[in-house]
Amino acid sequence: MSTEFIKLNEDWNAEPNAPYEAILVQENYVELSFFVNPWAYEGYEDEEKIALRFYGCSRYRLGDTNDEGWYMGQCRFSKLAPKWGEFYEVKGDLKLSECANDWEVVNHGGGLKHFLFYLRDNTFECDAESFEVVRLGIT
Repeated sequence: MSTEFIKLNEDWNAEPNAPYEAILVQENYVELSFFVNPWAYEGYEDEEKIALRFYGCSRYRLGDTNDEGWYMGQCRFSKLAPKWGEFYEVKGDLKLSECANDWEVVNHGGGLKHFLFYLRDNTFECDAESFEVVRLGIT
């Protein structure tokens, strides 16, 4: 079975130099917040934050594979993912045998979809039923 990547961020992305990502676990979702890139996409301001909220999340991880490691082939999707720095839904072979075993289990649901986001210095992954993008404003 092959691996398929579906890009999910069309009009936004994380700030490329210092996104300062944070995880918040709430009763019914897991949230990944970060500074948005105001230079690449219209409608965003400097120091504005957005969040990805994952509903029906069964588990997540924030690992330490950064852009240098990805380009050097140290990430299990280095030769497969279309581009570093993007947010994807991954289907097919997730190569979990090659994944770090640092998952946080939250059991908010079945986690039917696998989401992957390459940030500057970390890789975020989660298994969830759905997600939404929420603008948090300027901090």
